[in-house]
Amino acid sequence: MTNLTHLTIAQALDGLQKKDFTATELTQAHIGAMEQTRGLNAYITETPDLALKQAAESDKRRATGKAGTLDGIPLAIKDLFCTDGVQTTAASHILEGFIPRYESTVTANLLRDGAVFLGKTNLDEFAMGSSNMTSYFGNVINPWKRTGDDTDLVPGGSSGGSVAAVAARAAMGATGTDTGGSIRQPAGFTGIVGLKPTYGRCSRWGVVAFASSLDHPGPFARTVKDTALLLNSMAGYDPKDSTSANLPVPDYTKALSGDIRGLRIGIPKEYRVDGMPDEIEKLWQKGIEWLKAAGAVPVEISLPHTKYALPAYYIIAPAEASSNLARYDGVRYGLRVEGDNLTEMYEHTRAKGFGSEVKRRIMIGTYVLSAGYYDAFYVKAQKMRRLITEDFTKAFEVCDAILTPTAPSEAFAIGEKQDDPVTMYLNDVFTVASNLAGIPAISVPAGLGAQGLPLGLQIMGRMWDEETVLRVGAVLENAAGFSALPQGIAKAA
Repeated sequence: MTNLTHLTIAQALDGLQKKDFTATELTQAHIGAMEQTRGLNAYITETPDLALKQAAESDKRRATGKAGTLDGIPLAIKDLFCTDGVQTTAASHILEGFIPRYESTVTANLLRDGAVFLGKTNLDEFAMGSSNMTSYFGNVINPWKRTGDDTDLVPGGSSGGSVAAVAARAAMGATGTDTGGSIRQPAGFTGIVGLKPTYGRCSRWGVVAFASSLDHPGPFARTVKDTALLLNSMAGYDPKDSTSANLPVPDYTKALSGDIRGLRIGIPKEYRVDGMPDEIEKLWQKGIEWLKAAGAVPVEISLPHTKYALPAYYIIAPAEASSNLARYDGVRYGLRVEGDNLTEMYEHTRAKGFGSEVKRRIMIGTYVLSAGYYDAFYVKAQKMRRLITEDFTKAFEVCDAILTPTAPSEAFAIGEKQDDPVTMYLNDVFTVASNLAGIPAISVPAGLGAQGLPLGLQIMGRMWDEETVLRVGAVLENAAGFSALPQGIAKAA
């Protein structure tokens, strides 16, 4: 039998339909892969018994001709999505042991279509980070290694557990969230595909909030087609989410025509930043040539307020986080550390329950919202957000999609940048602007760097136009022909 963990979702659905194997066999293979890759620390909570039960139910549905669009596909769920009866921690001590009695809308949609849940994946605490080194449950290790070097590398963040699981073949796909790049950057670091849909396309209901106006749930997979299949299930209007868009959801797989002739691809001059490695510049140029060879037309564009995106983001996101995280007080749920009075109990609970990065962002957020600083920082950041959004609106008058690198570097060593928060924040320099504007964007693996590590290219599109983003992404994927495997996975294949 084919190594089931190396199939794409599309191939697995075809094999299940042809009865080449069962959902139970497919799930058992991935449970075995989870066990073999535990050293990566990709999962916080494994749910093999639940997965096998769901797989058995899937086999019954398929036998009666009632299979859903994702029936029997084993997925990993970022531990920011509330799952009924399964611990949801947001990788924080303050939520350790919290078991929701409800299902997030995105995971409910996946279950409706027959997906199998292998477990909850690790992340930066409350999704705050670009390396997956801030988790209370320990950092995730990237399955990739530098050529001739056994140093452990970060998988990117915050969705590091999800990407490590997919890249290591311990899940066929996964959910993630992207607040400033937390789907695309880790996808780029691990050689898989990560898609951030338009803000409002996938419901945030039941997703533990970091920054409510910036959080975008979205899918990970190993191919563009697989991400389209997952987005078909995840997307949709949700009346429980006031920011959910009441728009029809197209069949995204139909957008993968392979034809981009005549499409105008914007190349923003401001994304050539100081200090960017030469190999990333060369890969970007190669991506331009690939799309040009497929019939697209490269056009230079300007996004003049790009340089203000990171500063604006790191005022708005902490401000929203400081408000969202005020609910964790030891009174209603989660950790409680007693004190002599109510105020002491709040202080002790938060001091013990939150990690240093979360505390840093709460303090920054509270500061910029405080009297005397609100107008000086927060209001200015919101004005800048509007200007950044207008930059994209103007750019899309002359182009249909925008091509940039995904990240300014390849994966770095664990602990390498941890002592310098500003350097760590710069990992999101190419991704935060699209979150501020709410537009869709995808990262596609496009090659290996000099050290044998994956590098990604990013495509951004107009609001609600995930179809063009996916269409261009699939052409880019085909031209790049990326087929490399992490070293340990390649040996086991």
